[in-house]
This record gives sequence, C-alpha cells and structure tokens, in this order.
Amino acid sequence: MYLTPEQQAILDGSKGETMAKVMKTLVMYGETFGADKMVPVTSEYNHLVTSFGLKMMGPVFDLMQQLIDAGAVSGQRFSVDPRPVDPDVPANFLQKLIFNKFMYSKQDSYEQQLKALGLMNDDAFSCACYLDQMGNKPVMGDVLSWAESSAVVYANSVLGARCNRNSGIMDIMGSIAGFVPNFGLLTDEGRKATWIIKVECSRKPEAQLLGSAIGMKVMEDVPFITGMEQWLGTELTDEVCAYLKDFGAATASNGAVGLYHLENLTPEAKEQGAALVAPGAKVYVIDDAELQKVKANYPVIWKNRDAKPKLCFVGCPHMSLQQLKSWTVRVEEGLKASGNKKVLIPTVFTTAPAVKKEFEKTEYAQRLKNTGVILSYICPLMYMNNPLCGPMPVITSSNKLRTYTTARYYTEDEILIQITKGGAWA
Repeated sequence: MYLTPEQQAILDGSKGETMAKVMKTLVMYGETFGADKMVPVTSEYNHLVTSFGLKMMGPVFDLMQQLIDAGAVSGQRFSVDPRPVDPDVPANFLQKLIFNKFMYSKQDSYEQQLKALGLMNDDAFSCACYLDQMGNKPVMGDVLSWAESSAVVYANSVLGARCNRNSGIMDIMGSIAGFVPNFGLLTDEGRKATWIIKVECSRKPEAQLLGSAIGMKVMEDVPFITGMEQWLGTELTDEVCAYLKDFGAATASNGAVGLYHLENLTPEAKEQGAALVAPGAKVYVIDDAELQKVKANYPVIWKNRDAKPKLCFVGCPHMSLQQLKSWTVRVEEGLKASGNKKVLIPTVFTTAPAVKKEFEKTEYAQRLKNTGVILSYICPLMYMNNPLCGPMPVITSSNKLRTYTTARYYTEDEILIQITKGGAWA
C-alpha cells in the first residue's frame, strides 16, 4: 500500500509511539482488504459505535486511556451510539441491579473518556447520528470513518457519502489519524451494484421486511432496487428518509449491506442510473408472496411462543421526529377504535436525545404521554442483552432488534393492533 511521506513519517514515529501504532493498525487493516493507499477523512464529525460502559470491555477502556494520555485524540468531534440504560424504561429490581452493577457499571467513567477524546456534546448518543437534530449529517462525497452498520448504510446510500463497514475501534483510529484505507465502498468500482432487485409488490412493502429480504439474499453485495418509485416518489422527503432509515438498517443487520441504490431516488442512482449496475448483475424479484415467505421463516425463540408480550420496542434505529409524530397519531387512532385509553402492553419508543427534546416542544409529546407510551433514548439491543431481560416475551417492529436478540418481529400494523387492541399474539 502506498503511503505519502506524511503518512510514512507517522508510521515511523514522527508523532510518537502511540500515533505510530494507530497508523500501523490502519495500514494492516487496509492491506488485509487490498487497499492501494490512504485517503483523507473529510467529514466534519465522526461517529463511534462503542457507546456502552460494559464491564467486560476493560481492554477498550485501557486503549482509550492510552490514546488520551498520549494526546492522540480524535481529529474530529464525534457522536456515539445510544446509551444502554434509561431509568424510565420498565425493569424490575433484579434487572436494574444487573444493568447498573454487573453490566454497565463503567458507563460514567467511559463517558468521561469519550468527552476527553472529542465527544460532540452530552446529547450526542444515537445510532441515527445523521438525523437533522443531531448535527452530524455528512454531505455527498464525504469520506467517513464510521462503524455503526445502520448509520454506514444510510450515509452511503441516502446521503451519498463514502464509508466502509468498519469494525468498532477502527472508527476512532481513522478519526485520530485523519486517514482511512482506500478500498471497497470508498472506490467507484466498489459502489457498483452486483444485484438488481425488482420489487413487484401489490402495495407498499414494509420497510423492515423488504430490507430483511434483500439483506438475506445479497449479503454484503450492493443492490440496485427498482419498482419503488410508485410509493416513494423521486424526492428524499422526511417520510421517505425515515422509510429508508429502517429499510437500510434491516439490509445491514439481516445481511451485511453497506450501500444500496434506489432507482430515481438515492443520489448516485439519480445521477448515474443504470450505469451503476455492474456487468453480469444477478436479479432477485420480490413480490407479496416472497415477503410473506421471508417473514414466515423468522424463528420464534420464546420459551412459550404463545406468551402474552410483556414489552414492546419501536425505534431501532432511533425514530425520527416525523416518525414520532405519525406514530402518536396512529396510537391515538388505534386506542380510539378499540375503546381503550392507554396501550395494553408496556411500549417504549426510542429516539435520539436531541430529537426527544425537539419532540417535547410540540403538542404531540403530551398526546403520546397520554397513551401510556414511554419515550426513551435507550438502545433496545443493549436492554435485551441483560440475561434477565432476554427471556422476556418482547415484541418489536425492528428487524435489527429481532436479529440480534430474542425479540419477536411484527409489522408496524401488527404492532399497533397488539398495543392498542390486544389479543393478536399468533
């Protein structure tokens, strides 16, 4: 891999032993994936995936302290993934004890390390760092050093930035050095689609379900998706971006997609059209029957598959402001139709702290509270990692949460029925 004189000097120790180790890490990483050179990180802010003070992550905390002590802090200020615990989210005494004493006991001290390294602010905790209220929205062509899979696929696809699906810790390394290895989705060739997805559904597909089907089929490849214009149009409105946020997260978690193109909608697809499709691209047709087959094959790993749900999570990735408003109305209408005053299952909507603050300025905040829904900044996945929470019958409309935990997936319409009317457990 070619290094510039500046990069070689850092590798040779011109900025100290710690910076030399940072550069060596990036070089080894790049060589593993066939990178030809390093390219500058050009985004204003970075985003880190490791946001939780999990007690067992001692080596990470030690590494962060070495970086801080050596003055090898981030060249960019950064946001991080959501906090793992929120006292407003239902948990019994033993579950709280596990969270606070045995799982995330290092949360406060780790957040102090994050501040020393370059955390943007106290509200900079969200997997959806690109939401307008968060202040970390890259622009087209920006080169990033991110690792959070749902954020990477959104930045690449919806914003037209460039970022590989890096692992945790590699994200901070790229930010500290100011360079990342040039391979994969950073290159023009690596951004070409090797799959054509033809959506032939009779109605607008559920975002999380469509993303799941595509992710499981193409895995880490790049898909070019056709047939969605009738439902999504050709402009990236707030509603469309919210749909693509959830869709992309499902492609990334149910497969390993880091970039997708939507015909006549996403920026590169609008600019280049079919030129983005590589020769010999494979074709996958998705219709109503295919989506139903995908959903029917999801495993149910509850001890009792007929158990009544004890908790519902909506918002993985975090909900946008537009989604919070629309879900408030849907829950109100569902309760009115069923004759109930409050949701029948403890329900948690999750969003970014900055979005939560903005939402609380609107009339919708009190209306949502009146329904009994809890609004939180938590990471549902981190909640479910508690060994006393995992066995609970939890339902969700997130395919990411379904994939990584014991939570059971239902479409948004099915979730709405369960929390407002009840009884539809099958």
